[in-house]
Amino acid sequence: MINREWHLQSRPVGWPKPEDFALVEAPVPTPGEGQILVRNAYLSVDPYMRGRMSAAKSYAAPYELGKVMQGGAVGEVVASNAEGVSVGDHVLHFFGWREYAALDAQHAVKVDASAAPLSTYLGVLGMTGLTAYAGLLRTASFKEGDVVFVSGAAGAVGSQVGQIAKLKGASRVIGSAGSDEKVKLLVEEYGFDAAFNYKNGPVAEQLREAAPDGIDVYFDNVGGDHLEAAIGSLNQGGRIAVCGMISVYNNTEPAPGPRNLARLIQTRGRIEGFLVGDHYDLQPQFVQEVGPWVASGALKYRETVVEGIENNLEAFLGVLRGDNTGKMIVKL
Repeated sequence: MINREWHLQSRPVGWPKPEDFALVEAPVPTPGEGQILVRNAYLSVDPYMRGRMSAAKSYAAPYELGKVMQGGAVGEVVASNAEGVSVGDHVLHFFGWREYAALDAQHAVKVDASAAPLSTYLGVLGMTGLTAYAGLLRTASFKEGDVVFVSGAAGAVGSQVGQIAKLKGASRVIGSAGSDEKVKLLVEEYGFDAAFNYKNGPVAEQLREAAPDGIDVYFDNVGGDHLEAAIGSLNQGGRIAVCGMISVYNNTEPAPGPRNLARLIQTRGRIEGFLVGDHYDLQPQFVQEVGPWVASGALKYRETVVEGIENNLEAFLGVLRGDNTGKMIVKL
């Protein structure tokens, strides 16, 4: 049996190129003591993976050259040498970018395929969902009545941030996205009060029009001109949660910082970065609260599904381009 897996061949400079990667054939691994063998059904591709392709010191270890990359995955156990995990169980783990994965059972979490589609455990009920929940409620200290602005709002995280804010009593939710179609989706399906296409004009001007009384919370997925615009519209005591800055991930030179940081003195504003890994204590609360919203349809989600392990790289590049609406998933 052959296992196809993606290896990082060279560290990308600027935008990743196909020659930086290789789809390699290898034998299907045999699970050792305490391990399981998983046939992956769905793989996750996420913006943070671009950072792991660099050798620069960061919060996660760089991908090793010439070796298979990692990422979220969910699949079926096809062999088990571990107590408590049986063949036929479905599990969530972080050995993606491959068709089969052998891993220590302690690094896998069982998921219920009958309670929700398997793919949702990579998105709305998985890491991206918890990212939205923790970033908004804990890092940004959201409270009822806040005006909330979300960048990258049609993405997997941003779309949930806006909907959770509405469900929790935000007075107004504004989103930015990269197409008129996505803007329409935010307002008509996800229930945002206003949204704008950042390609249609200066972000600061469009934000002031959408939020004439300012914003209390900004959830940042983009950075750059979005962050500067948010600082410019921040109300007194406003909070900014920095989740990602996709606008600068492929820069070869450091991006200039916001030019209006001094405004934080006037507003007593706060900017705080966060990583979802620091907030896994919220997982039970997250599932308890968000699960019923998803089941009832109160919280809507979309997935952009790309089929085939051979298209895993193109799906990842699509995330960097903003091709996806909602969570980008690779179906094997």
